[in-house]
Amino acid sequence: MAGIKILWADDEIDMLKPQLFFLEKKGYKVVTVSNGHDALDVFDEQKDIDVVFLDESMPGISGLETLSRLKEKNANVPIVMITKNEAENLMEEAIGSQIDDYLIKPVNPNQILLTLKKLTDNKRLVSEKTMTDYQVEFRNILMEINSGLDKEGWVDIYKKIIGWELKLDKSNTTEMQDILQMQKNEANAEFNKFISKNYEDWFAKPDDAPVMSHNLFKNYLFPELADKKPNYVFLLDNLRFDQWKIIEPEVTQMFRVEQEKTFYSILPTCTQYSRNAIFAGMTPADIVKHYPSKWSYDHEEGGKNNYEADFLKSQVDRMIRKPMTVDYLKVTNVSKAKFMLDNILNYSQNDLTVIVYNFIDMLSHARTEMEVLKELAGDEKAYRSLTLSWFENSPLKGALEKLRDKDVNVFITTDHGTIRVHKPTKIIGDRETTTNLRYKSGRNLNYASKEVFEIKKPSSIGLPSVNISTSYVFAKEERFFLYPNNYNKYNNLYMNTFQHGGVSLEEIICPFIKLSGK
Repeated sequence: MAGIKILWADDEIDMLKPQLFFLEKKGYKVVTVSNGHDALDVFDEQKDIDVVFLDESMPGISGLETLSRLKEKNANVPIVMITKNEAENLMEEAIGSQIDDYLIKPVNPNQILLTLKKLTDNKRLVSEKTMTDYQVEFRNILMEINSGLDKEGWVDIYKKIIGWELKLDKSNTTEMQDILQMQKNEANAEFNKFISKNYEDWFAKPDDAPVMSHNLFKNYLFPELADKKPNYVFLLDNLRFDQWKIIEPEVTQMFRVEQEKTFYSILPTCTQYSRNAIFAGMTPADIVKHYPSKWSYDHEEGGKNNYEADFLKSQVDRMIRKPMTVDYLKVTNVSKAKFMLDNILNYSQNDLTVIVYNFIDMLSHARTEMEVLKELAGDEKAYRSLTLSWFENSPLKGALEKLRDKDVNVFITTDHGTIRVHKPTKIIGDRETTTNLRYKSGRNLNYASKEVFEIKKPSSIGLPSVNISTSYVFAKEERFFLYPNNYNKYNNLYMNTFQHGGVSLEEIICPFIKLSGK
């Protein structure tokens, strides 16, 4: 390729004239030297070297020593080792010294060309292939979105869209990313129609419903609890499915993914409702009915998830007809994270330990309030990247590493996801109306009905009512609710932030993962 400059060090460089002529005809520039010392000098003098071809056996300093010194000078320049010797120890030493590829003498010109393509043009080739593949798939996804998908079909299409998001992230094809975002927006518009049409029916006819928050443990966790084996559940608040996929490669270095399931978070897709429902194994309306003193309404002060441990133990007693030792831990700050890490193996004395990890939820809320985080996580790609950076250095990963060689079951799940909002919609309510940006409950709500999913009878979807005239509205797609007062101020504050509580693929379709030791 024109512009690519190769430094080739070989004490038999005169015998390589056919290969050098071949590369020059292909547009490559080649600088030749006959020993390691000269290679180092040229590397220092000519700062535009793109690739180094290095003979393993040269007089003076060896190829491996030259390799080591070159990497000290610039670890980012790819180096190809050329050798007559395929001895295993030599290759291990070379690979350990970070060679990017190796060739066996005599080198074939086409082998050289393939190596150069892989090292210098790989990103462009991958990007072009990804773009071409997505262009082919675009029409198929579009047809599926508009084909009247059922509850399983929406899970499949959402996973497919996430798969393409992750591929396009790597290829840095901004134009294709924008097109995919438009396609995801269209998917969310159709998904909202699907939810509006079917959601109430799922509570009237539970057999037709997907697995949801209030029966998640009953359907997915309890059947998997092994006798005489400790079970750990890590519930990561706010973990979107794409965030799970971005940390999955790190997790699979420690565990095998035995099952990857999904469930639908109940509405509102927020912690007070969805997570209480998960732990109680009940809809919020049933929680209020059976535990009236343990439910706080939106307008009431105080914590809204203070009784998860009680709910969990009651559900286990109700659903599992034998004695089980159950423990619960909520990680909300650094000291509690350290406590979890230090004591993770002690929990193996329990049959079931559930750990709620709140970092991702805090990250999304902090991003709203801190300008620096708005820049670091300005869009979905950056938000995923920030999630991965956190996980790689987190006590959570440290805890998983301690469990990797133990005979335990590990599950990873969440309560709901989030969506990046950028379409404000006005709403009016009284003083007791909820403050959440993606859903509102209260009396005499005034809103644009086309922009919300409205429920006049909360009991029809398992939600409690403060009084007889309470109704709920949920924001559709990328919308967020604003009051007319100080509209511009709060529009600027919340625009392009990650919120939850409403109806979207990102908020509703959630992962439930079972891991096993390798």
